[in-house]
Amino acid sequence: MEKNNHYPLEGVTVLDFGQVYHGPYCGFLLAMAGAHVIKIEPKTGEHLRNRGTGDIITLPFAMLNSNKKCVTLNIKTDRGKEVLKQMAEKADVLMENFAPTVMDRLELGYEVMKKINPKLIYASGSGFGRTGPHRDKLAMDLTVQAVSGVMSVTGEMDGPPLKAGAAFCDFMAGVHLYAGITTALFEREKTNKGRLVEISMEEAVYQSLGSNLGIVYNTKKAAPRTGNRHGGLSLCPYNVYESKNGHVAIICSNDGHWQRLCSAMERPDLADKDDYKRNMGRVAEMDTIDTIINDWTKTLSDEEVDQLNDKFGVPSERIRDLLEVMNDPHMHQRGALQRMDHPEMGNIVVPHSALRFPETPLLPLEPSGLIGAHNDEIYGDWLGLSGEEVGELRAEEVI
Repeated sequence: MEKNNHYPLEGVTVLDFGQVYHGPYCGFLLAMAGAHVIKIEPKTGEHLRNRGTGDIITLPFAMLNSNKKCVTLNIKTDRGKEVLKQMAEKADVLMENFAPTVMDRLELGYEVMKKINPKLIYASGSGFGRTGPHRDKLAMDLTVQAVSGVMSVTGEMDGPPLKAGAAFCDFMAGVHLYAGITTALFEREKTNKGRLVEISMEEAVYQSLGSNLGIVYNTKKAAPRTGNRHGGLSLCPYNVYESKNGHVAIICSNDGHWQRLCSAMERPDLADKDDYKRNMGRVAEMDTIDTIINDWTKTLSDEEVDQLNDKFGVPSERIRDLLEVMNDPHMHQRGALQRMDHPEMGNIVVPHSALRFPETPLLPLEPSGLIGAHNDEIYGDWLGLSGEEVGELRAEEVI
């Protein structure tokens, strides 16, 4: 494969007002695709930098802000607004995930910025979007999981609703915001004009409920919680099973998988049973089949179950804890996870982007910066302010 050192978003400059997970993850993806990402924070730093830890940055902050230039800017001041407008004139993208009316109230919204730079992509992420009756409701990952229906289908069938263990609403929104920005940049190549892009967290997660929504369509009733079974209760086996030392997730998404699982279990009688040969027949006997599989997995370690299923071609993985995942040889070999000596946190494991461009080497990871670490570089070298002007910004507490 021919190699090159060109990254897809080289030459694109992004003003990143991202906070917590949603916006910063979008900015991280842009940075790892080669964009020049300028992270703009208030003088105290964005919320995730030291959430609940005093002056010590958090691992999530370090994970989401590699390869960004960190500057501070008080956009509530007239001078700060003036500086931001100067930056927007030179930038390609302005990205934020504030509440929908924040930038407009500050007179820094899309209508203002597009007059300054008609080629600017203005990207806005929020919980419920820039319009509609829920526009101004506060939105966090937990509350979006609640209102979107995710929690209603998570948990055991006879138990209370539960949140997903991961903050996936934030991150799905971040991926969609990245997609919106890159789509708009592609259009700009043809039109030479920017545009407004917006993402709603609630809308970004809706399609992930497809299996559960299938039940609603068929029964005209609210979807039940299904524990570790298939969200639509339409695949069997599909569950988490006990082993001697842990648990293993096994799924047969087609009838061939079932035949191979029977071979792994050394149960030709099950493979030959007419009622079980087709998925819907197995679905009708879900409790019985789950018991049979669980009785088998309990006789083996999770590694032994995994090895047997790999041998016979059955989709299966043992359930690993996060300490194991952080040290996964496969992900480290691919560069998806990398060890870094971070100037504030010491030796840590951080991720690279999941987006790969195989003809180009992975962009080397750079640690997240200190608060305002790149003020002189960005305001002086990039924006072109004199040393005296940068000094005035400090004296006026704009940066």
